[in-house]
Amino acid sequence: MTRLFGTDGIRGVANVDLTPRMAYDLGRATASRLAKGPGGHLLIGQDTRRSGDMFVAAVAAGAMSMGADVHRLGVCPTPALAHITAAGHFGAGIMVSASHNPARDNGLKVFDGDGFKLEDTLEDELEAMMLRPDELSGPGNDTLGRGVDAGGRLADYVQHRTGLAGMIAITANVVVDCAHGSAGVVAPQILAATGATIDARFNQPDGININLDCGATAPAAAAAIVTETGADIGFALDGDADRCVAIDEHGKVVDGDQLIGIVALDRLARGTLGNGLIVVSVLSNGGLEEAITRAGGRVARTPVGDKYILDGMLVMDAVLGGEKSGHIIIREHANAGDGILTALEVLSILSSSGKPLSELAAQIPLYPQQQRAVPVRHKEQWEAEPGFAKAVEEARHDLDGHGRVLVRPSGTEQSLRIMVEGDSDDQVARIADQLAALAVERLN
Repeated sequence: MTRLFGTDGIRGVANVDLTPRMAYDLGRATASRLAKGPGGHLLIGQDTRRSGDMFVAAVAAGAMSMGADVHRLGVCPTPALAHITAAGHFGAGIMVSASHNPARDNGLKVFDGDGFKLEDTLEDELEAMMLRPDELSGPGNDTLGRGVDAGGRLADYVQHRTGLAGMIAITANVVVDCAHGSAGVVAPQILAATGATIDARFNQPDGININLDCGATAPAAAAAIVTETGADIGFALDGDADRCVAIDEHGKVVDGDQLIGIVALDRLARGTLGNGLIVVSVLSNGGLEEAITRAGGRVARTPVGDKYILDGMLVMDAVLGGEKSGHIIIREHANAGDGILTALEVLSILSSSGKPLSELAAQIPLYPQQQRAVPVRHKEQWEAEPGFAKAVEEARHDLDGHGRVLVRPSGTEQSLRIMVEGDSDDQVARIADQLAALAVERLN
């Protein structure tokens, strides 16, 4: 049976793959295992999807049936929920969000009382409890949980991030693409505290337009606005604001790998990159690794997923890590990716260096790389399909040691992800297209 938890919680098409009953059972399991039942406290937040209210109600009902008080934070970024969970008296936090996915999807991300995403073993425990719901018995009426309006607690996150912003002095004109998501409730005011002039776009959520042709997964929209308005820099966040990609003053997209590189090189120069190390995923571009090692730093790689990157950072005592997608963890301030925090870090470097983003990004030249997300029925079985597995090996041989081919099942969607990296744009695109077409043919 397929595991419920992927690389970033439970995710699926709302009311189809992901049902209110699943959310209810997760609320019961989380309240029992992490909030410790009667007398416990659970924090819940959501992004702007139409299905969010439904899932919050289901999670809350499940948790309250086990005696936990449920504190509803309302619409908020995922990093805000993690921050407030860790700063408060909560046994756990649950974020109702499918992050960068389209509006039809939703998801359930669970954080422990310290604001960390759960280890796989603890997720497995919750999953086992969800699959045997009759084994959980709740209390009687006198000790049932209650619902609490915790919307005011979002100010705790805003105050913390605004404090960081206030340490930066910059007069730039900044475009912020809020992806019609939860970033819009806090990002403009936090970034404005730097002294920058903020032009907030895609900040009119209607429940069905989150991430639609905007945000970190579609940064061309923000790039066009930067070019049109002559802004100094742009930031494109995703639906729950845990990702950030940037746009330079010429309208060119600067992805997560280059942003990690910009921050790492700045910290290496100042002697503040812990152990001279960054932790990235297997997908990060080889050009990033080359730039960091050339500057005297080190690079470690982990499986895809920011929780695995954080695990690596904790084990190796690194202060910076992240993914090409724009999940970037700055450990002195957060235990998970925070797109607003990433934007603040980049603005700080622009201010202190006096250099435009294009010049900073040029320090991290990237190898040609192409990624394909291929919808397939049998994403887990790709290695067992001899024709496709043979094609992958032949592609690696084609690159002749001057690139990489990485194939993996998506942890958030029913698709196979193919990444090809090499010396030539044409060769990389050709190999990626061939493997994607073969995956459609052989794995459906």
